[in-house]
Amino acid sequence: MDKEKILAKSRAENKNKDMFELEVAKLANSVAVTVMLIVAAVFFIVQLSAGGGLNYGIWAIVFSSDMALRWVRFIKLHSRLDLVLAIFYTVVVAALAGYHIYSLIQ
Repeated sequence: MDKEKILAKSRAENKNKDMFELEVAKLANSVAVTVMLIVAAVFFIVQLSAGGGLNYGIWAIVFSSDMALRWVRFIKLHSRLDLVLAIFYTVVVAALAGYHIYSLIQ
């Protein structure tokens, strides 16, 4: 096989996506989720120490990223563990969001 055929085959397999770009996107997603968790924890601690009570809305947002990740993994990979975790995170997000909205209305 010549170089052009190998490149054409690689492009077809990867659907014209550069593997390095895919790895960078995975790393960026991981860093973004970690930063979101740290910022939410800082806000949570500051609000608690200022006497503002608990803000369940922040945690609903944080857990929603894990929920979405698990649903996508289940849909693409059909993993039982991902299904169980997706359902668990969905229940957690719904409960946190529901309680947050309820506390805002009260």
